[in-house]
This record gives sequence, C-alpha cells and structure tokens, in this order.
Amino acid sequence: MQSALYPLKFLPLYKNVIWGGNKLKDYGFDYAPLPNCGELWALSSVEGRESVIANGFLAENTLNEAIEVYMGDLVGDKIFERYGTDFPLLFKIIDAAKDLSIQVHPDDELAQKRGMSCGKTEMWYVMEADPGARLISGFRHDTDSDEYRAALAAGHLEELLHSEEPKAGDVYFIPAGRVHALGKGLMVAEIQQTSDCTYRIYDYNRRDADGNLRQLHTEEAMDAIDFNAIKGHANTRYTAQMNGTTTLAACPYFTTRLIPFDTPMRKNLEDFDSFVVYMCVDGIAAVKSMDTIVPLHVGECVLVPAVAESVELFCEGPAKLLEVYIDTDQ
Repeated sequence: MQSALYPLKFLPLYKNVIWGGNKLKDYGFDYAPLPNCGELWALSSVEGRESVIANGFLAENTLNEAIEVYMGDLVGDKIFERYGTDFPLLFKIIDAAKDLSIQVHPDDELAQKRGMSCGKTEMWYVMEADPGARLISGFRHDTDSDEYRAALAAGHLEELLHSEEPKAGDVYFIPAGRVHALGKGLMVAEIQQTSDCTYRIYDYNRRDADGNLRQLHTEEAMDAIDFNAIKGHANTRYTAQMNGTTTLAACPYFTTRLIPFDTPMRKNLEDFDSFVVYMCVDGIAAVKSMDTIVPLHVGECVLVPAVAESVELFCEGPAKLLEVYIDTDQ
C-alpha cells in the first residue's frame, strides 16, 4: 500500500454571502445551488471547514488528518511544533459584487486574550478589478478613538479612511489592526492566518436575509484598531519578471512570491523548512514534485510537502502562480 507523501490538491469550499458575485463560474467552478459564491476557500484548516484532499491515496481525508499522520514531513518540523495539526494559513478567492463591510482583525495578543488561537494578518492579490472599483486600507491621517467614534456616530467614517482604485496585479498587505474593506467589482486572492475573526465596524446599514441590520462589533473593534495613517499608497510596489520570482509580502506568518512564467521552471526547495503552496491566479499550470504532477487552473492550489527537495512548474501559455511558505527564521 502506498504511504509516501506527495503534493496535495483539495476540493473547493464555497461560501454564499450577502455581497457575493458569480465571476467564479467563468473559471469553471460549479457552486450550485448557491445563488452566489462570494468566497471560495481553496485551502483551509478552520474548524468545521477543513479542506478535503482531492488526489492520490489520501483522497477524502482532511488536511488536518494528513498533518496528524505526517507531521513535520508535511508542514515542516518547526511549523508542526508551533501549530500542531492546525494548518497555519487560509487561502481564499473573494468575489465582491457589492461592497464588503468596513472591518478590522485583532492581532495575536488581543485574539488570545479573547479566547482565540491567533489573530489575522492577511494580504490581497488583485485578480480582477472592474473600472471604478475601490478598496479601503487604513486612515487618511493619524486619528484617535474620539475622532473615530464621532465619525462613526455621524455616519462619516469613510471620510477618515484611505481608499484607492486598484488594478489587476496590485498587492495589498493588511496587517492585523488595519481598518479595511474590499469594494464592489473586485476579485482577489487572499492569504491569511488561519482565523475567521472579523470585527465589522460599518456595513452601510445593510440588512440580512431576515431583514435585520447586520451585527456590528463596535466595542470589540476599539482595542484592535491601528489609528495611524497610511503613508503614500497602500499597495505594495513591485516589479515582476517573466520566468522569475518576486517577493510580494514577507512577515512572520507567511512569505508570498509571484511567479509569472511561460516556459517550464525548476525550483530547489532543499533550504525550506516549510511546506510550499502554489496557487494559480492566471492561466493554466501544473506542479510536479515527488514524482507526482498536479494540474491547476485559476483558484486552485497545491500543497507541496516540506520534505520535497524540488519542484517543476509547467504552463499552457502564460500563467501566474503565487508561491507561499513560512520563513521560520522570521
């Protein structure tokens, strides 16, 4: 019976939300009978929404169950020592047909004080941006809790917030504590800590399916908010090279790099003490490692085990992959 590890692919998890769109149908995802799919969870260890393996002899097992068996060989020794069988990252595709709520996430310290395992630092890679689509990231100027409360009470919160009109390929790093929101017409790949904790601070007086105003978390958010202003642009400036690797974000929770390519590539992974996830954000690609080939289209990802020594990347025409791992030296 086969028992050797190999790159793992996962079944998608679909989430219908009040602001969700239907762009994911264009990429071949079938989420019927849901009326929309605002969030596709491509790789998750969140309790109750654990990803199920789709390929190989481990198919139908959850990611958490695979980690329980293979431990550091799958995720990396230091990562397993820290997180156990909980995979530390959550990968999503978000399709916003309407504005998302203005929100903030706690950091690790605050989350743990409130009985949660960790906070939520995240990043967005913009895959599609309709003309005029905007997002919010942080404050226009340094403010404080009194000015914030007054603006919130008067319905003028947006006047305090920094907004931008992103384009496809833009990157936004959202550390815990930063007030933020995606606007309608945006589809992004989101990489974040494994946490589903969101403090909703303003929601345009929107009502849920039962006609009730959506719950706000005004007081819970106060201790989480970073009131410092965004200096300059909120997006991450970078220059990508075809058939090269460019770092988009690097923090203790994840490192994300962009690989745009149109010819086969081989990458050495021997210096990594971490799993590596490849997420397809454009085109059609395939990942080969440990004698296993995994095809990918937009919105799918593959988890390459930490014991893998190398990986080969292939594509049908130009493609783009996000390469994500944890730098345990940070």
